[in-house]
Amino acid sequence: MAEISRLPRPVADEWEWQYQGSCRDLPSEMFFHPDGERGPRRRNRENAAKAVCASCPVLQACRTHALAVQEPYGIWGGLSEDDRLHIIGRTAGSKISHAS
Repeated sequence: MAEISRLPRPVADEWEWQYQGSCRDLPSEMFFHPDGERGPRRRNRENAAKAVCASCPVLQACRTHALAVQEPYGIWGGLSEDDRLHIIGRTAGSKISHAS
């Protein structure tokens, strides 16, 4: 008989927080840029998406997820792609400097 404590948890448990997101019923285009979007248009879209995230009840879970899996696209947990790259790079850099 299989030992129950060794069985994987249901995947839905890992994603259930997304049902509570303020972005759930909004268009994905608000959080993911179209090809070639730059300058003020991109900045305005990102700021609007971040404003939705600012009052979201699952902001921290979303941000934690995005950083943990290194989401490559979109606004997640109030962070843009560039924001996440900056944080991940800084974290990786600090780990390296502590090891030396």
